[in-house]
Amino acid sequence: MTGILSEDDLAALASPGVGPHPLPWPDDPRYDEELLREGDRRNVLDQYRYWTLDAIRSDLAEHANLLHVAIQNWAHDFNIGSIVRTANAFGVAGVHIVGRRRWNRRGAMVTDRYLNVYHHEDEDALAAWCEAEGVALIAVDNLPGSVPLETAELPEKCCLVFGSEGPGLTDEMVAICTKLVAITQYGSTRSINAGAAAAIAMYHWALQHPPSSRAGSADGTAGAGTTVREVATPTCVIPRAVAESASTAVDAATGAQNDGSE
Repeated sequence: MTGILSEDDLAALASPGVGPHPLPWPDDPRYDEELLREGDRRNVLDQYRYWTLDAIRSDLAEHANLLHVAIQNWAHDFNIGSIVRTANAFGVAGVHIVGRRRWNRRGAMVTDRYLNVYHHEDEDALAAWCEAEGVALIAVDNLPGSVPLETAELPEKCCLVFGSEGPGLTDEMVAICTKLVAITQYGSTRSINAGAAAAIAMYHWALQHPPSSRAGSADGTAGAGTTVREVATPTCVIPRAVAESASTAVDAATGAQNDGSE
């Protein structure tokens, strides 16, 4: 399909990025020489500017929360990418795709590259993995027998499980979970968007278990004698035409997601 931007293009539009790093360059193995030379326009926090992909993954894993997220993937749901992006923002320890191995990555804005993403063939496979790792399974869906999310106590080491847009969670998935929670609604709609529900649930978990800071080490440094703030450089200038087309590009990508395109 012509006119649809790649995942990297969309991620670049979502973040203004920074230009080439001024000399002298930091003497730190976590930095990518190509990014230092050409600039970094990835959708990452400033503290990770110019870092290699492996360095970012390693740092995120070191400071990850105990929260996991699982998503049933039966219909190539475009919300999966959005859930993965939110999971990255909340510093989860892992994302679990249950069902089809191929999932709609477009909404993830390449944030999945920095996470541990696991695939499980079915509900039993997920249950076995979580039991081995001591992770409690918590189903999130507005089904009979659910308790209000806002009053539920969530274990710190748990996996929030979400269904596909429309069908929701399967009976088999609900059966393997230790708790079923639902977001209380006050309007006329039967349900809210799966991506929005996942964000609300992750935020609720974070309120109960405030994440530790991931802004470098305890003394506020990024290592090798370089502070986090010293890493920042002037923001690069994006041509006006590119900036004005960002909204159109995202709308086009959203349309592709709704059509099931990648």
